[in-house]
Amino acid sequence: MALTWPAIKDPNEVKDYSLDWAALLGASDTITSSTWSIDEGSGLTIDSDSHNTTETTLWLSAGAAGTNYSPVNRIVTAGGRKYDQTVRLKVRDK
Repeated sequence: MALTWPAIKDPNEVKDYSLDWAALLGASDTITSSTWSIDEGSGLTIDSDSHNTTETTLWLSAGAAGTNYSPVNRIVTAGGRKYDQTVRLKVRDK
């Protein structure tokens, strides 16, 4: 099931968005790698991304007004688990 980021992004903004994985990981596991993807040619640009032991962050720019995007975050944990999370993001002129 996809989550929805509550903040609407304007095409001219460069903004950061985060996912908190702590509840899924519990006390015994941590994030060792994180990869974000968006359909190529969609118009939304991944500027950078980062992670710590329980949270991932994505910086986005551009995007077409009136379009809904679905970035996907894949993490790998110290315990060898792999998880994917799709997040919906609305891009609108403000």
